[in-house]
Amino acid sequence: MKRRPFLVGATVVAGGVGAAFTAVPFIASWQPSARARAAGAPVEVDVDKLEPGQQLTVEWRGKPVWVLRRTPSILERLATLTDSGRLRDPLAEVATQQPAYITGPLRSLEEEYLVVVAICTHLGCVPLFRPEPGSVGDDWPGGYFCPCHGSRFDFAGRVFKAVPAPINLEVPPYRFLSDHQIEIGVDPKPTTS
Repeated sequence: MKRRPFLVGATVVAGGVGAAFTAVPFIASWQPSARARAAGAPVEVDVDKLEPGQQLTVEWRGKPVWVLRRTPSILERLATLTDSGRLRDPLAEVATQQPAYITGPLRSLEEEYLVVVAICTHLGCVPLFRPEPGSVGDDWPGGYFCPCHGSRFDFAGRVFKAVPAPINLEVPPYRFLSDHQIEIGVDPKPTTS
């Protein structure tokens, strides 16, 4: 009679061990892979050697992101465009197009640097960097031109009127780690007062 409880107990223990060996890999499969974690990780960008008027492209979350160092001339052109009536959202008031801490027509933490996702908001093409005024038409002030369907964006990523793109280029979350180091994918640390 003592043998039956022992066999029942041994069977329960063996079944529990088997269930644990099955459950651990199953539960572990719910966690993102190292590759997936790396794809969503923040990206640090060194802008120390970026000359005024130049831009570089980095990848963040599988998307191209532009970092442009704007010149005083570019900033002047942006100021004249803001009041020209040629832009859909000149003051960048649509909150979904940039983080809450990015405000105003320059759409940046520091006026010298623009950080935007380099994907047209119409159908997802990558616009071309066309900095020269007149290079896309007589009234072209310089900016980004989407070759797929003709959408145009200025050097703040603001979309022009009468083009297929409905909204401005997206500004990703980012912060400055130093004067020459930007981290894309992380919001700035709140300032304490």
